[in-house]
Amino acid sequence: MSDLRVGIVGVGVMGADHAERVVRKTAGARLVAVSDPDWARAESLASRLDARVVADPLELIASDEVDAVILASPGFAHAEQLFACLEHGKPVLCEKPLTMDAASALQVVEREHKLGRQLIQVGFMRRFDPEYAAMKQLLDSGELGRTLLLHNVHRNQSVPATFRSEMIVRDSMVHEVDVARWLFGSEITRITVRTPQPTSLAADGVLDPQLALFELANGAMADVEVFVNFQVGYEVRCEAVAERGSATIGLGSGVFTRAGGQWGGAMPADFRVRFEQAYDLEVQRWVDATVRGEIDGPSAWDGYAAAAVCEAGIESLSSGRPVDVTLADRSKVLG
Repeated sequence: MSDLRVGIVGVGVMGADHAERVVRKTAGARLVAVSDPDWARAESLASRLDARVVADPLELIASDEVDAVILASPGFAHAEQLFACLEHGKPVLCEKPLTMDAASALQVVEREHKLGRQLIQVGFMRRFDPEYAAMKQLLDSGELGRTLLLHNVHRNQSVPATFRSEMIVRDSMVHEVDVARWLFGSEITRITVRTPQPTSLAADGVLDPQLALFELANGAMADVEVFVNFQVGYEVRCEAVAERGSATIGLGSGVFTRAGGQWGGAMPADFRVRFEQAYDLEVQRWVDATVRGEIDGPSAWDGYAAAAVCEAGIESLSSGRPVDVTLADRSKVLG
């Protein structure tokens, strides 16, 4: 069987990383086209990776030379581009967020459902990380009894001054939203976002760090600290507390040492280092599933549910009060 011909829309940090991954690490796939508003950036990447540049992302999606699409464009462009993928029957790996709001995300879910087959996979890569996958397997085994609580830490070394308070919820905390839904196998029904005194190293007016509490339909709870101007490095930790024990991941990266009265290890600079293996596995499994006519990961519904939680989270960030999450009836939407 010939390689899956992949087109990538958006070749900023994440899209360029995926382009390199498709070319150098992914079996059964071939990068054929890229599209980005920055023509020079797209041309530089395409010439290095032997792909062509298509100015219009919708033209790339419609092209007979493209079998499947990776969307790494800004979230505000996703709805139009996802609808185009569905119209042309193109399997798509869409980086989060699915769309910028719950209403348009639900429209994407409904449009896909009308096709009678799933084409959309959402890029919640933590589900593919070996540590998270091992934790999920342990919790599902029942060895520790019921899982009661989840504690999360999500810290970035720094972000651009354009990264505003709402983006901390929609673009960073969204990963913990998906992790909580996935590990508990239950929907988030309420979210509370509170903010302490902000760091002096954040841009003016940015509320960083943030603390959130998720309440789930099954009675469980999860909390998360998101701190995007941490200065030290990129740190993601997760602890699950169950009836007969707990499990923690993300305690160290690389070789963890204890010597000379000190202990420690390397801390990655950004998410591409910490989750490199997760991204590799995600894209490979997406390619393999696409060839089979399936998806193998978070669905459009998962993207919609996360969007709805984040929408409520932004409202809570503004008010300081708990906000209920409103979700459509899944059985009515998906049949």
